[in-house]
Amino acid sequence: MKRTGYYFTHHKEIITQQYPDNRDTLVLPERFKGEVVMIHDENNEHACTGCTACELACPNATIKIITKFDVDAETGKKKKAIDTFVYHLELCTMCNLCVEACPTGAIKMAQTFEHSVFDRSQLTKTLNKPGSKIRAGVE
Repeated sequence: MKRTGYYFTHHKEIITQQYPDNRDTLVLPERFKGEVVMIHDENNEHACTGCTACELACPNATIKIITKFDVDAETGKKKKAIDTFVYHLELCTMCNLCVEACPTGAIKMAQTFEHSVFDRSQLTKTLNKPGSKIRAGVE
């Protein structure tokens, strides 16, 4: 009770955040990990090569990468490319191992935290955007 009374007289020291009333001013710590996202630039290009390092690093099979072989227009050679990057948020433990394992930095942990849904299938996400392709110069 003594500590509670202290905070009544020292309002600036209160660290409790009144969620959801403060959604506009909510400040999350920089280290907070919410979910895995794939970074796309303004040209809808990403850096994922389909190497499956993140899939292998995941301890509980949260990530599934489906690859395909494309023919390179310049050289005519077959090249492995990502077809679909499936992320199961309901299985993720937010351990950050997939981000650490990615050699190109194609994925990162976002600060989204409201994941409540009525249908569990909404927690299975495709991270690569429709029509996206690998950024030039990424190998």
